[in-house]
Amino acid sequence: MAEITASLVKELREISGAGMMDCKKALSETDGNLEQAVDWLRTKGLAAAAKKAGRVASEGLVGVVAEGTTGAVVEINSETDFVARNDDFQAFVSNVAGLASEAGDLDALKAATYPGEDLTVEEKLTHMIATIGENMGLRRVSVQSVDNGVVASYVHNAISAGLGKIGVLVALQSDADVDKLSTLGKQLAMHIAAAAPLSVSQDDLDPSAVERERQVLSDQARESGKPEEIIEKMVEGRIRKFFEDVCLLDQIYVVDGETRVSKVLEDAGKELGSPVTITGFTRYALGEGIEKEEEDYAGEVAALAGA
Repeated sequence: MAEITASLVKELREISGAGMMDCKKALSETDGNLEQAVDWLRTKGLAAAAKKAGRVASEGLVGVVAEGTTGAVVEINSETDFVARNDDFQAFVSNVAGLASEAGDLDALKAATYPGEDLTVEEKLTHMIATIGENMGLRRVSVQSVDNGVVASYVHNAISAGLGKIGVLVALQSDADVDKLSTLGKQLAMHIAAAAPLSVSQDDLDPSAVERERQVLSDQARESGKPEEIIEKMVEGRIRKFFEDVCLLDQIYVVDGETRVSKVLEDAGKELGSPVTITGFTRYALGEGIEKEEEDYAGEVAALAGA
């Protein structure tokens, strides 16, 4: 068998645009023959998938699965919302979400065996890209779990069970009745979907983010020209408002519009006969943080006019 060198793999990558591991496998399957390896990649749909990899995928679906004390949420992107309505794509997102709790992290999830097929999740995704004709990506995964209690979930504007544009998990640690705890968890998950907190409590916030916010507020206050002791009080008041905006326990509960979430948990603990603690949450909004490509129609028109 021919030696599969790094330079040969690199050359095949440049020709085909396929991934390194796919190129290495193609060369192994074809005894190092470059042209046959290109054809092998094309036959498997891998070269076609690679050509689509540069296109921005900011649509797609968030998939959520929660059962008992464990839950997982994944975001899988596509280029268009049309693909998100595709039955095969929806089944893929559901199946991947089902694997996520055991996998734990993104790399392990990509390497997990896809249900019913002799393929990894990543390989299945590559074949779907070639079949459907759009770039797709398994972007992120998060798992929440508790020792005692429940992990509750909520999907905003769900298009089918566990699939939508915003997915939430919230982990409640408690010895309380599971059914009653699940009801509370669902309501808290709905709150998180609407209020988009950044952390459970003030202690969980990144200290550098708090300090940066404090500095901005201080600079704004000094613009008023007030004495330093007044500025200090102004900043402290605004920092408290900042915490109320971004910390889950400090937020006003959207269900009743007047009670802080910390008080909701305190009251629930008394009613259910066991303290209730939020140990963590995840909120995924589809496409957040992805820069979408914008068509420069004006530029195209100008170019045509000048031609």
